[in-house]
Amino acid sequence: MRNIVKAVNVNKYFGAFHALKAIDLEIPHGEVVCIIGPSGSGKSTLLRCINQLEKVDQGGLWVDDELLGYRCVERKLIELSDNQIARQRLATGMVFQRFNLFAHMTVLENIIEGPTQVLRRPQQECREQAMDLLERVGLTEKADAYPIELSGGQQQRVAIARALAMRPKLMLFDEPTSALDPELVGEVLSVMRGLAASGMTMVVVTHELGFAREVASRVVFMDGGQIIETGSPEEVLMSPRNPRTQDFIAAVLN
Repeated sequence: MRNIVKAVNVNKYFGAFHALKAIDLEIPHGEVVCIIGPSGSGKSTLLRCINQLEKVDQGGLWVDDELLGYRCVERKLIELSDNQIARQRLATGMVFQRFNLFAHMTVLENIIEGPTQVLRRPQQECREQAMDLLERVGLTEKADAYPIELSGGQQQRVAIARALAMRPKLMLFDEPTSALDPELVGEVLSVMRGLAASGMTMVVVTHELGFAREVASRVVFMDGGQIIETGSPEEVLMSPRNPRTQDFIAAVLN
């Protein structure tokens, strides 16, 4: 199966801090990959590199067979312009810990902003798609509400709908439930389960091990900027081989 994400020897530095160390990873179309690990292990940095919010310092990242950030001309790599990078970024949708909705716009306006202003699609078409997406995330009755009128879980579901409105090939989730009250986590995970069941390719940084066990095709454990262990949920979560993985799983479950 063709890979939608390919990382080869990816390294990322923040000053002297080596945040990502020789990351090699391949993600086929349709796979749900959950990335777990302690704080500061490089999980979110890897997602931000895939979405080009951070620039890779060494190695290469491909999304849908396209090298990110560069083009090859006569065997030389030429950096892409900001507009070209923005075009590449359209292949991915990203949902953050914080919802980042436009406070002065209604839910419907938040969802259609990208498709109408960036993709230049007809407004009526975008409105119809937005209502379909709101039905998908269970919020059709909130189309005319403003973000301040919504719970955190509802705001995050709108953020997912907004990302899907751009019709991405890949969805990235960076700890999408970490800012929510515990009773609101389930409604967001339910939407994500539906996305996974529909065949959407997803990379999810999460501390929800139950969700990873239930939904992931593969679990990746990171620590110290490295991929320490990768495998099926049963392999990594139930019978981890690496002592660092074993310690992490034990600490989370206790």
